[in-house]
Order: sequence, then C-alpha cells, then structure tokens
Amino acid sequence: MAKRESLADKAYDKLEEMIVTLQLEPGLVLAEQELGETLNIGRTPVREALHRLAREGLVLILPRKGILVTEINPGKQLLLLEVRRELERLMARTGAVRSTDAERKSFRRIAKSMRQAARNNDSMKFMRHDHELNILIARSSHNEYAIRAIQAMQGLSRRFWFFHYKQAADMPLMARLHAELAECIADGDADGAAAASDRLVDYVESFTRRTVTLGVAV
Repeated sequence: MAKRESLADKAYDKLEEMIVTLQLEPGLVLAEQELGETLNIGRTPVREALHRLAREGLVLILPRKGILVTEINPGKQLLLLEVRRELERLMARTGAVRSTDAERKSFRRIAKSMRQAARNNDSMKFMRHDHELNILIARSSHNEYAIRAIQAMQGLSRRFWFFHYKQAADMPLMARLHAELAECIADGDADGAAAASDRLVDYVESFTRRTVTLGVAV
C-alpha cells in the first residue's frame, strides 16, 4: 500500500506540473493508459492521481471517453481568489505564530531566492519557489483543515498565472511580494504577514482582471 501511495503521489506531482505549465493544454483529452506509458507508472496510481486532479478542478473525468484538461476561466479565478484571500491570510497569520525554527529558516531561504528572481526577472526560478512557498505556508499553519482547503486551489491558480503572466503581469513585483510575505512569517510578525498576504492577493486579483481587459484568449 505504501508503495502504491508513493507512486500515486509521483504520478500526481508529474501530471500536476505538466498541466500547470501547459505541457498538457486546456481542452486536451487524455487516456489513462497513454499517461501511464508516458510516466512509466502503472494505471492504478495514475488513476488515483487523476481523481485527485479532478477534485482540484484541473481535469474532468469523462466516463468511457477519457480525461479532459479543464479550460482556464478568469471569472472562476476571481471567485477562487475570494476564498484564497481568507485562507491565505489565516495561514500567514498562524504560520507567523506556529512556525518551527526549521520552517522559519526555509522561509528566509525562499525569500532570498524570490528577491534574486525579482532582480534577474527569472520566471522559472520564481515558479519553482512559488510552489515551494505555497506548500511551506500551508504546512507552517499547522492546521490540517486549512491545508486541505488550500491544496484544492493552488494548481488552478498557478496554471492561470503561468498562462497569462507574460502578457499581463509584473513578475519582479510578484516575486518581491512573495519575499515580503515569507520574511514576515519568518520574523513571527502575524499582523505583518496578514497584511503582506492581502497585498499579494490584491495584486493577483488586479492581474486577473487585467487579463480580461486585455482580452487574452483562453
């Protein structure tokens, strides 16, 4: 069982990254067997990973037809941000209070890397550390219910960003906002972390609305 769960996690991580980075594009219909062959992982772990991705809204399972990669929708992204704002503020505040010494050290390391990404306008470095920071903020909240809730939203948000950031985003600013949030949590500044979280979501919301204004195709 442990091996199967490990393979399912591996399949999930690979498929989630492929969907978020648009290697598997919105509207594409997938087949379990082909995915298993591509990943070199058996069909049962792949099926488990796909059901997890379906719960997160990244794919839609079509009985007897295949697996559809869901479309990107700015309107739905704005609704998602309403929930993310409250959850992320909560996790930032509690993380500032509950983080372990090891977690605070990781926050400082990520903040440093984010500032480097901002200076170098390095979008891939930002993407890697953004994902790592999301996971760390959730874990440092030490609230299993908040963790479960936010996990269901992160993939959709990261994919939306990846799809649109070149046309509508200020990536260095985004990286600096993440760095500020990580630094506040590392410093144990609960109020500062909550405010930094709000500033970050404010920017993400304005970025999302800008994609509509620019009429970027989805």
